[in-house]
Amino acid sequence: MSQYDAIKKRLRGSIAPVITPFKANYDIDFEKQSELIEYQLANGSHAISVTGTSGEPSSLTTEERVQVMENAIRTINGRVPFAPGTGSTNHDETLYLTKKAEEMGADAAMVIVPYYNKPNQEALYKHFKAVANSVEIPIIIYNIPGRTAQNLEVDTMARLVKDCPNIIGAKESNKDFEHVNRVLLKCGRDFLLFSGIELLCYPMLTIGGAGSISATANVEPAKVAEMHNAWERGDIETARNLHFELMQLNDVLFKDTNPAPVKAALGMMGMIEPVLRMPMDLPSESLQAEIRKTLEDYKIALQPV
Repeated sequence: MSQYDAIKKRLRGSIAPVITPFKANYDIDFEKQSELIEYQLANGSHAISVTGTSGEPSSLTTEERVQVMENAIRTINGRVPFAPGTGSTNHDETLYLTKKAEEMGADAAMVIVPYYNKPNQEALYKHFKAVANSVEIPIIIYNIPGRTAQNLEVDTMARLVKDCPNIIGAKESNKDFEHVNRVLLKCGRDFLLFSGIELLCYPMLTIGGAGSISATANVEPAKVAEMHNAWERGDIETARNLHFELMQLNDVLFKDTNPAPVKAALGMMGMIEPVLRMPMDLPSESLQAEIRKTLEDYKIALQPV
């Protein structure tokens, strides 16, 4: 029996990738971050992640990322699993952040394929193996070729899983559904496969996926979590209906680069100051109007204009 079996049983369902809220002066709003996490827990999210793509990690200093993780784990206080994003385009920074996540007691660390550099497959293998070997904390590989410009190939992932016992899963933000099927085939049916593509969250469950890490959970956490709950209890019709019900919201939240539409939506809901750090910015006024109309369609309570 593996030392990681217990967390593999717990780390399932909707892992909410909570955004990093900023004040009007661009400082991190830690009080608001705690409120957002409480909102997730009150609405049934099964686990929490921060400083992944939705958390604007490239707009944070290394120490700010540590502070965001620390505030999150204090707020969660063991109520659900915590799996922060610790990856970076810089290898040493990734090692440092992953070690920090382990030291603070995170349940797992989510490590992104390095972006911009475009390492080849052997280089990716060496990078992830070095990160995994530097800690005992479980590792979730984050493969998002649309933003990293490099795909972690199935054979490379399978090789890592074979050689690194603490690599227990992957967040696949990969629109190639053949690819994600082959991940489970090559990495093992007990490998934790999480969807990072909103329209594949339900289909991923049908092939044995463990859940999703969906930016939409920031805005509509209860429905995202309930889709997983319905699937787990065998209520396939409800799960499938929620999949289609969420589609309009999923679509509008990705008409600009994440998390800009999500932050605009949360601002309309009165939950945050809708602020992103440059070079990111809010969506166009026309898209913001479309987001507001969509939130109204979902009967989500909004602040008056």
